[in-house]
Amino acid sequence: MDNGQIDPESVGKAGGRVPRYYAAACQVNLPNPSHRGEISGRVDHLLKLVDYAVAAHEPFFDVRLLVFPEFAHAAPIYETAEKLLERLAVPIPNEHTDRYHRKCRELGVYIQTGTFLESDPQWPGHVFNTTCLIGPEGILSTYRKVHPWIPWEVHTSPHDLGGYDRPLFPVVETPLGRLGAAICYDWLFPEAIRQLALQGADVLIRVSAYMDPWGTASPMDWWTTVNRVRALENMAYVVAANQAASLAHYPPFSWPGGSMVVDFDGRILAQADPGPVDKIVVAPIDIEALREARERRRGHHMLAHLRSEAYEASRRPVFPKPDRSGEPPSIADLNERIGRGMAAWRAAFDD
Repeated sequence: MDNGQIDPESVGKAGGRVPRYYAAACQVNLPNPSHRGEISGRVDHLLKLVDYAVAAHEPFFDVRLLVFPEFAHAAPIYETAEKLLERLAVPIPNEHTDRYHRKCRELGVYIQTGTFLESDPQWPGHVFNTTCLIGPEGILSTYRKVHPWIPWEVHTSPHDLGGYDRPLFPVVETPLGRLGAAICYDWLFPEAIRQLALQGADVLIRVSAYMDPWGTASPMDWWTTVNRVRALENMAYVVAANQAASLAHYPPFSWPGGSMVVDFDGRILAQADPGPVDKIVVAPIDIEALREARERRRGHHMLAHLRSEAYEASRRPVFPKPDRSGEPPSIADLNERIGRGMAAWRAAFDD
């Protein structure tokens, strides 16, 4: 496949038996880089966490899936796509994904990377916020954030690009089950995560940088609430890694961590305490139990009970695509489009 990806047919067969394994949600408290030259040092640190997670638990069980937070390599700290491309963006694949691939081959694990700010010569001038699923075979899939946290994130949603021909919500078959990922703000749109579940995803992976006050603390606690609801409504495991960076590292926000694993009934299997600290939490993933429940249940089977044709309002366009899809978004452009989206939302019930 293009862009360093391999054919999912080569890494597993649909419905094949998947032995029980453990997943690790990893969070970090690192200063944000201002230039791409600093990314390599961050990868050094993240690969150490992979080693720690696998070695520490080896006497007890096998950690096979490791998930890292959004902006683990770089955050969009500059206000224009032009500056992000100049200073932080990298193509995919790159030297860093090569290093993850080598580690996956060494340990027999799968890594959902933290996000890269990605450049792509097919889309000059645009920046994507991208996470890769990497295994011993190579890059299995890449996911580009469909719902940037607007108006502040000026990386491009692939949904806004005319002629974009890659899947918006890829799901890949692996020896660990069917895996699908989405990034941070995507998860506040149940319609987005449902796209993964309707493709058979067993494990929903959240790569996130969800900040205070919407993180892990009462009275908001959006982070925990949303992760649990997405798990139970889609009858899928959720492995969610969140940034745990202090205000000093990622101003103007602090990032509370709380990385977690949730089972397909919405039960929290493991969760990191909130706070700016590196931490790894692990929990079991039993794909066979999940698939048995999906086959056995007649009650509370939200995937089988879905009445898609009844949800007419959800098929009406709301947030507008850019007037000029060839140009990257700006904060001013995004604010103007938000205004038009609000007008479209109101028009549905004002008429």
